[in-house]
Amino acid sequence: MINNQWTTQDFAPVIAVDWQTEPYLRMDFGPNNAELNRVNLNDSAAFADYVFKKLKKAGARFGVGGYNEHRVIYARSTHFQQTDQPRCIHLGVDIWTAATTPVHAPAAGVVHSFRNNSAYGDYGPTIILQHRHFYTLYGHLTVDSLDGLYEGMAVEKGQEIARIGDYPTNGDWPAHLHFQIITDMMGQKGDFPGVCTLQDRAKYLELCPDPNLVLGIERTLS
Repeated sequence: MINNQWTTQDFAPVIAVDWQTEPYLRMDFGPNNAELNRVNLNDSAAFADYVFKKLKKAGARFGVGGYNEHRVIYARSTHFQQTDQPRCIHLGVDIWTAATTPVHAPAAGVVHSFRNNSAYGDYGPTIILQHRHFYTLYGHLTVDSLDGLYEGMAVEKGQEIARIGDYPTNGDWPAHLHFQIITDMMGQKGDFPGVCTLQDRAKYLELCPDPNLVLGIERTLS
């Protein structure tokens, strides 16, 4: 189990940024963001244009947010509409930034599993690392981030493990990293829900604690 007493100094940066000095923009993909009504979210190019114009206007290289956020953007994909209740609660933190940005392991561990979850709106290329007491998931990567991987492959703290992908091969999203902490993989490999239903919110927030325990961007981004 991840220890809430750990500090970010116990981990290497997942993205090589000092979040205490680097300007970044809080991204809001919830129902109260009226701007989303004017964006064709089904058009990945238009969605990306919206994201990166906001970053440019803010003078920021990074947009962040999403943990425990009730989002409306998942209506763009049937991938999130396969149950009686649509999945809409985000379980990770997203870091929206330029494609090919390197991604690093925050702690030593091994490759638990990996997969190209290629359905429209899914993770695209995905890596899951197993650490001593928890797992970390990295979604929306470049396809070649999966090259040469094998289950049980050792990973060092701070090692570059992947790069951020771009649409359409990253699950067809504007370029960003989905980073998630998982305490129990529940027998799954290469995939784990990054979005849950309102009904399952409490269950999955228990399984997936705040990624800022590792990232240290903000204590709470919800």
